[in-house]
Amino acid sequence: MFKEITKDNWLLYAQQNYDNPTLEKEVEFYDDIKRFKYLKRLFRRYKLTGEIKVRLIVNHIIVLQNVFGVEAACILLLYKIDEQYWSILKTVLEHLDYLYPHELNNVQVDENIIGLLKEM
Repeated sequence: MFKEITKDNWLLYAQQNYDNPTLEKEVEFYDDIKRFKYLKRLFRRYKLTGEIKVRLIVNHIIVLQNVFGVEAACILLLYKIDEQYWSILKTVLEHLDYLYPHELNNVQVDENIIGLLKEM
């Protein structure tokens, strides 16, 4: 149904792939959507200050994977997260084994985050 994710159909794609059996109210869906904004904020803070809350990032991504599935969560993340932060995103997604080996080959991983992920 979706050849390409755009600004106009991103939310529809998210709704179509949302699978939360405990969903009681629509507000829960929008709370999960806010996780994309939280991740962008955490990535921006890391780029500006060098401070990163890697465990919080991992937790947000795992929750997104739980409610959208791995493939849809990755597609939604790649659309919503600016390319300048893809190295951070790729590092965490690879650590969680959410990426195929050929995905994001042109994006470098962040060695600092790799070290932090190994310490977890």
